Amino acid sequence: MFIDFAEIFVKAGNGGNGAVAFRREKYVPKGGPSGGNGGKGGDVIVMADSNLHTLLDYRYKKKYIAQNGANGAASLKDGKNGKDLIIKVPVGTIIKNKTNGKIIADLNKNKSKFILAKGGKGGKGNSNFASPTNQTPRYAEEGREGEELEISLELKLIADIGLVGFPNAGKSTLISKISSAKPKIADYPFTTLKPNLGIVKYKEYKNFTVADIPGIIEGAHLGKGLGHEFLKHIERTKLLLIVIDITSANILEDYNTLLNELKSYSNILAQKEKILGLSKIDLVTNKKQKIIKRSLEQNINQKIILFSAVTNKNINELLDTLWHKIK
Repeated sequence: MFIDFAEIFVKAGNGGNGAVAFRREKYVPKGGPSGGNGGKGGDVIVMADSNLHTLLDYRYKKKYIAQNGANGAASLKDGKNGKDLIIKVPVGTIIKNKTNGKIIADLNKNKSKFILAKGGKGGKGNSNFASPTNQTPRYAEEGREGEELEISLELKLIADIGLVGFPNAGKSTLISKISSAKPKIADYPFTTLKPNLGIVKYKEYKNFTVADIPGIIEGAHLGKGLGHEFLKHIERTKLLLIVIDITSANILEDYNTLLNELKSYSNILAQKEKILGLSKIDLVTNKKQKIIKRSLEQNINQKIILFSAVTNKNINELLDTLWHKIK
C-alpha cells in the first residue's frame, strides 16, 4: 500500500545518573569519592533509504524512543551511552514539526541523515565534585532528559519528469512502455490509484525517472477526484509532460484546464517547463494528426509531440526530446 503521510512521536534517550560512591579498599580506610558518570542518552536519527517507497510502517507504530544512558557506578566506572535509534524513510521524505509546521529536514538523497532528537547528557558522578574544601562530596548529578517532539512525515517522489493528464489519457500505458514500471491499465477512468515511478533506460548507460500520478479532473486543486492528493509528487520534477488524448473533443480547452489546475495548486508547478504530448494517435488518420498539430501550434508556445504507446510510433522522438530537455 502506498502511504505518503504519517505522524509520529520521537524521544531521545535520557542521560544516566552520576553515581555517589567511595573507595573501599583494604588498608585505605578513608578512600576518596569514586562515583562514575552517567552515559549519554541515544539520539533519534532519521535516514533516507532508497529501498523504501512508502511510509506505511509509520501508520501503525507511532512512538519511537531511543535507549537511555546507563547510570554511573563505583570505582569510577562510567555508564554506557544509550544506543541511537535510526528511523529509515524513503528518499524524498520531508520532516516537519507537527506543532508549528516548520520543515526540520528534507531528505532528498540516499543515506542522508538528520538528528531529530538529541540524547540527554549523562550526570556527573561525585568524583567530579571533590575539592580541597569538600573532599567527600555525597552528591552527584542526575542525567538530563532527552529531547522529544511530534513530527509529520511527508513523502514527495523524486523524478526527472512528471506525467500530467486527465484520467484515461494514456499516461499509464506510456510509462509501462518506456520503463519497467507495471501500473494497472484499463479502459476506464481512475485506473491509477497511486503514483508510479518508472526508470527509463535511454540509449547506452543513460537513464532518467518518470512519475505518473492519478488523473487530474477539473477542480482537482479544490480536492476533487484523486489527482489532487498526489500533485505534490511532481513538484520536484525538472519537466512536466502533459498528456492529452488526441481524440478529445477540445484539446486546447483540456490543455488550459490542466494548466489552471497546476497553477491553482502550486506556483512551483505552474512555472515548470512543459511539453504537450498527444497520445493514442493510432486512433486518427495522419491527415487529421497534422491538422490538429498545426491548429495547436498557433495557440500553444510549447513543444508538441504526437505519439502512440500502443504502436510505439514516435516514442523514440519523445524520449530524445525528454532527455535533451532535462539534461
